[in-house]
Amino acid sequence: MAHLLDDQSVVQRIFDHIDHKTTDVSEECWREPVAHYRSPERLDLERAFVLRRYPTPFCPSAALPEAGSYIAREAAGTPLLAVRGRDGAVRVFRNACRHRGTQLALGSGCAKAFVCRYHGWTYSLDGGLLHVPHEQGFPGLEKALLGLVPVEAVERSGLVFVTQDGPHAGDAELDDVESLIPPHAKLIESNEQETAANWKILVDSFLEGYHTRFTHRDTFYPVQYDNLTLVETFGRNHRITFPFRSLEKLRDVPPAERSIDGRVLTYVYHLFPNVAVIALPEHLRMLVYEPLAVDRTRVFGYTLSAPSQRYEGNGAVEFERASEFAEAGGREDTAVSLAIQRGLASGANECFVFGRFEGAVAHFHRSLQALIDGALERPSTKGSTDS
Repeated sequence: MAHLLDDQSVVQRIFDHIDHKTTDVSEECWREPVAHYRSPERLDLERAFVLRRYPTPFCPSAALPEAGSYIAREAAGTPLLAVRGRDGAVRVFRNACRHRGTQLALGSGCAKAFVCRYHGWTYSLDGGLLHVPHEQGFPGLEKALLGLVPVEAVERSGLVFVTQDGPHAGDAELDDVESLIPPHAKLIESNEQETAANWKILVDSFLEGYHTRFTHRDTFYPVQYDNLTLVETFGRNHRITFPFRSLEKLRDVPPAERSIDGRVLTYVYHLFPNVAVIALPEHLRMLVYEPLAVDRTRVFGYTLSAPSQRYEGNGAVEFERASEFAEAGGREDTAVSLAIQRGLASGANECFVFGRFEGAVAHFHRSLQALIDGALERPSTKGSTDS
């Protein structure tokens, strides 16, 4: 990743922060209107001008391991179907039969073809219309023109990116996510759950470490540091580094020989707008935050094998322990997110003030606003910066 620090530079920068009792800070504060978390009209803009127009991670490549593997779910309110073809390529289609619009697949699985459960229209893995029962009832039907409707899909860095509407932002936006998920990573499990909070509240929660001591008093805080993170920005994306106290064991190791893993720090990648990839000690975790309404979000989770990690014997025990630890911290973040969502109705705040310790949160909201303003072709009046 050309614009991100290498591991040795990360370790040295963390040691400098520890020694000087500092952390990464931004130059400015940002005021985000609370209305942006509560307004259905605002959510419509976010879906139309960001979530559907911007190349957004849909799933890890490992979730589509073989020909016929598919995932069907909604993204930004649109039913989509991702499938790996017999040629090895991943394609993404609008999940609707071209006859009467029935969704062709639900959830995930593996199929040789997609057969509509309503009238039996059948589609190949590359989206072509193969078969229409009693085709004589449709005189003049041109099957070649009635294949599944594709959306733009790019498979890169172990992820499948989807752009639903309009031309995508260009490959340059994805240049710095090389090798994010290793090619040999395997999908261990996937799940989904609905959370009664705005999607941006959930994204805000993993973009800073200012909350570690108070939110994660009995989980992360005893093994990490209070308000000590590195924040790196690449394009509209971020990498947040959360160091563990065990990093100290590298103090006496020559800098060029310092080797890190998930036991000394955690990298959290925010892939704009709504995805987190978390490098944990025993595994990788990808989380996709899909807004259902201003106060409801469906979270899709994918757990993947970490490099060189064993998942049997002692490896299985370590994986279970690491998973429980991460999930406990996640539950604490969710509890706070739900409390924020409930607090929105109090009317106490017109704006949330993101301070200099919360620079990645501010950059996230600034990027959202800039894309919406650019699409509407008017100057920004929605958020403001404090010097």
